[in-house]
Amino acid sequence: MKLLSDFFPILLFFVAYQLFDIYVATAVAILASAIQVGGVWLRRRRVETMPLVTLALLVVFGGLTLLLHDRTFIMWKPSIVNWLFAAAFLGSHFIGERTLIERLMGQTVRVPAPVWRRLNLLWVGFFMLAGVVNLAFANGFFTAEAALIAAAGQTDIDLAQCAAQFGGAVLTLCENAYGREQLWVNFKLFGMLGLTILFVIAQSFYLARHIEEPAPQPMEAN
Repeated sequence: MKLLSDFFPILLFFVAYQLFDIYVATAVAILASAIQVGGVWLRRRRVETMPLVTLALLVVFGGLTLLLHDRTFIMWKPSIVNWLFAAAFLGSHFIGERTLIERLMGQTVRVPAPVWRRLNLLWVGFFMLAGVVNLAFANGFFTAEAALIAAAGQTDIDLAQCAAQFGGAVLTLCENAYGREQLWVNFKLFGMLGLTILFVIAQSFYLARHIEEPAPQPMEAN
């Protein structure tokens, strides 16, 4: 349930993008994340570090996207978030008595310490990979956008209105850039959600092989 709730702002981003554009979607995502974090604080009077970091980066990168009218910042943001999480998990591998994944899950699952360390490194790899894959999709758009700007001779282009602005080869470039933007948006929701669910399932199977049963309690004599 928590996994799905973490993707709620991304879902609203996707819906707002389909109805309006990436800039409105960015504003919606910022507002949704702020409300989500605020709701957690009102219920528990505390918020975990990761949601706060994610919100802060969303406000910074999303704010720059809205202020400068430049998609680059919001498209880079998922990679930055994932790489920061990778750094945090990796740092916990060397600092402190327990890894970050053990601190998060150790209350509910008991496995040997080496298993937690291996799982922690797997999460490092997952976050690194997720950041790279996001950047690959974003770079596809950046390349298409650069070609469009060079051909059109202008930077302020409404990608949703390509046919109304251009014709011929420039129209093709505009439609390609718009398609690349849509591909990134789809990956941001469906791709990242799918990758995360698959990884969590694989993690569950891995942990199931190493779970330690609680020691039996001695029976009291009558």
